[in-house]
Amino acid sequence: MDNSQLTIRHALLSDLSEMKKLFVETIETICKNDYSPEQITAWTLSVKQTDRWIDKLLKQYFLVAQSQNKIIGYCSLEGNDYLDFLYVHKDFQQQGLANRLYNEIEREAIKRGSRILNADVSITAKPFFEKQGFKTPVEQKIQLNGVEIINFKMTKALL
Repeated sequence: MDNSQLTIRHALLSDLSEMKKLFVETIETICKNDYSPEQITAWTLSVKQTDRWIDKLLKQYFLVAQSQNKIIGYCSLEGNDYLDFLYVHKDFQQQGLANRLYNEIEREAIKRGSRILNADVSITAKPFFEKQGFKTPVEQKIQLNGVEIINFKMTKALL
């Protein structure tokens, strides 16, 4: 990835279509070794809840990473202490982008006075979050569109 072409900026409503496409393609590609096709379908169906996505874009601290006018990742902070979204385009994995996005969210949480950061994390993303210092207090079995999916409630103490 050419870092000179990378910008991180606040998300816009006009980014929504591209963000939803990235969401689906990333889950379908990157998570296929950890989740069944049925689980992936249940997970990605949330892109049809456009009002929910718009609400999150408007209410959360939402950042997108862009390179050459293409969104290649995004992340969000809900309230002061909940990391809601962190997705990196399937073609830009393992290039440090998730670290950059995560660091922006952690800085914002600290700026907002948070002493802890929480996230609900997929099996696939768990190793990344552990490297960031998150701990796993709880394995969760959640229902998405009638399908059981395992994820992890993780927390990190902030300085």
